[in-house]
Amino acid sequence: MEYEKKQDIHEEVSEVRVAIDTYDDIFSDFDPRPDSVRGFSQDFLVEAERAVMSKNSERINFVIMIEKEKRNLGEETTINNRLKKYFSKYYEIMKKKKKKVIKKGIFFTVAGIILMFAATFLLFKFRQESILTSFFVILLEPGGWFLFWKGLELVLFEAKDATPDLKFYERMVNSSIRFDSA
Repeated sequence: MEYEKKQDIHEEVSEVRVAIDTYDDIFSDFDPRPDSVRGFSQDFLVEAERAVMSKNSERINFVIMIEKEKRNLGEETTINNRLKKYFSKYYEIMKKKKKKVIKKGIFFTVAGIILMFAATFLLFKFRQESILTSFFVILLEPGGWFLFWKGLELVLFEAKDATPDLKFYERMVNSSIRFDSA
């Protein structure tokens, strides 16, 4: 017991409580499949994200509240496992998406620098001796600038746009999800 207290002191854990009337509130109304494969409700996911992201701590205890008479431990186990798998899956997807955007941005930036270098080389080496040289300089220079700035935009801004979703899924993957009586 003393060890748990020390761990809590060093690592803040926040509790998020979400109340539901029935287990159906967790699932999409449009999906008639059984709960073991049924899609989750967007309303539930949006509310979970809003509640979790309003907390400052990285560790979350996510508690789904339901009336004691309506509880079914077997269904709760299935839902809990499904939620963990869902959050893990989307955490990996968002992590890969962000990494892909950063790689693409770096590639564009490097490609832009190479094109600008090629334009500079042509300009200094051939000093616009021919119309073909001038054409390639005119073609390479704006292309280089475009790729350079687009690459920086991807790395600095678009990758940053994926961060809140990634943060939510990371918190949910590391959270404790459980049911409790309302």
